Amino acid sequence: MGHFSSMFNGLARSLSLKKGRENSRNGNYNGTEAAESMDKGAKKNDFILRSSGTVNVDGSKNFASAFSKRGEKGVNQDCVIVWEEFGCQKDMIFCGVFDGHGPWGHFVAKCVRESLPSSLLSNLFEASTDSDFDLDSDKLLHEFDIWKHSYTKACAAVDHELEQHPKIDSFYSGTTSLTIVRQGEALFTANVGDSRAVLATTSEDGNLVPVQLTIDFKPNLPQEAERIKQCNGRVFCVDDEPGVHRLWLPENQSPGLAMSRAFGDYCVKDFGLTSVPDVIERSITSKDQFVVLATDGVWDVISNEEAVQIVSSTPERAKAAKRLVQSASCAWRRKRRGIAMDDISAIVLFFHSSPL
Repeated sequence: MGHFSSMFNGLARSLSLKKGRENSRNGNYNGTEAAESMDKGAKKNDFILRSSGTVNVDGSKNFASAFSKRGEKGVNQDCVIVWEEFGCQKDMIFCGVFDGHGPWGHFVAKCVRESLPSSLLSNLFEASTDSDFDLDSDKLLHEFDIWKHSYTKACAAVDHELEQHPKIDSFYSGTTSLTIVRQGEALFTANVGDSRAVLATTSEDGNLVPVQLTIDFKPNLPQEAERIKQCNGRVFCVDDEPGVHRLWLPENQSPGLAMSRAFGDYCVKDFGLTSVPDVIERSITSKDQFVVLATDGVWDVISNEEAVQIVSSTPERAKAAKRLVQSASCAWRRKRRGIAMDDISAIVLFFHSSPL
């Protein structure tokens, strides 16, 4: 729990707290205030990237490359974020890709991108000051349980706030969300939807091999299909899209979502769609080189093995995400002629300061 203890100290420092945990428990400060303070500080110090580019803070082991390309369906509904020194911790970085859909999808994606990191910090702060998570207690939950608890509460809060948003109509629009937090040598991944995280690690023979960290949450996955069925939603393919399973309302042939988890899309939230994240943890070793986060615009045409090869063979780390996205764009034209290219976005987070 050393990492979590140090993170609490960082949250406290962000508020210039010097009065100890008891004052926080007594209600002098809350998680929302902590998150707002850290968000302002990160923006002031240019620690947050919300567009194509790179993040490499002096002294950090992390190097992140991000790139997003508009497809052929209109406005780009993908967006990305990289937040270095997340939670005021020099050993923490937050990365996320968001894939919007529907008439308001681009607004929904950006709204979740802005809200989720701060909501996560708020819930982590609240957990760190909650007596149920007493750092000195013998009943202390494992660090992963705290992260999973905080991520789950954050996603629920963001989804609820989105439904109440006065300027965004998300009844027939939504977004997927794939985020990771690296804290030292721990990697926490939270997935809502069908974007994918793939780790590149070194095998015993010295070759880089992919390890898929996340599940593509499609409606026809057995556990997803069963939940949808229990909620009276329907899953089937339409004639002109054989093999593409979609989520439909009980009696109407809408909205036809190609994923089973998303923020927004309240028209089917009572019929099997959920915003509950799948949260996993992995310990980073010296064999692990980088992780790729990408929207389905990449994975529809690029395999895990191809993605790792493309990134590892890119001479400059700063261009890794762009080259992966460009490769996917070319693959769309080659493999899916006559089909409008999807928006394509990727983040590559390198774990070590030395080049591959």
